[in-house]
Amino acid sequence: MKKYLYIFTLFTLIITESCGVYSFTGGSTGDAETIQIDFFPNNARLVEPSLSQSFTLALQDLFLRQTNLKLTDSGGDLHFEGEITQYRIIPIAATADQTAAQNRLTIAVRVRFFNRLVEDDNFEQTFSYYSDYDGNLQLTGSVLEEAYDEIFERLTQDIFNASVAKW
Repeated sequence: MKKYLYIFTLFTLIITESCGVYSFTGGSTGDAETIQIDFFPNNARLVEPSLSQSFTLALQDLFLRQTNLKLTDSGGDLHFEGEITQYRIIPIAATADQTAAQNRLTIAVRVRFFNRLVEDDNFEQTFSYYSDYDGNLQLTGSVLEEAYDEIFERLTQDIFNASVAKW
């Protein structure tokens, strides 16, 4: 009986220790407690008025949902700044009568990341993603929102992975 109790205790100890290290998001914020995400201005040639605010909020939301960091306006342990460098719409498929059957919206963002606690993690990198939509539709209303949702989900996850998940 004592042997089983010893094995059970050892097993429980191993399980609880390994659970303490595991993160469902795959990210590690180390000793960081705060995050600062500055406004990302739209410096692209084609400017969509709501893009800067929508992207900045999407990035903030992702980090607040997937980490226990507190958002701050200045002096954050982790600091993101940058700008939107590309907002481009191009046709990617044509019909027989030379009209666009499908269009692609591409958004690129240049990000500068500073980790005040581990300066070796700092980087500057451009992230880009796209969304395709039917050529008969205008890029407004729900079509625009769906494109933003798809693009922002990928861009923000890529930024998260590069900064705290180290993927």
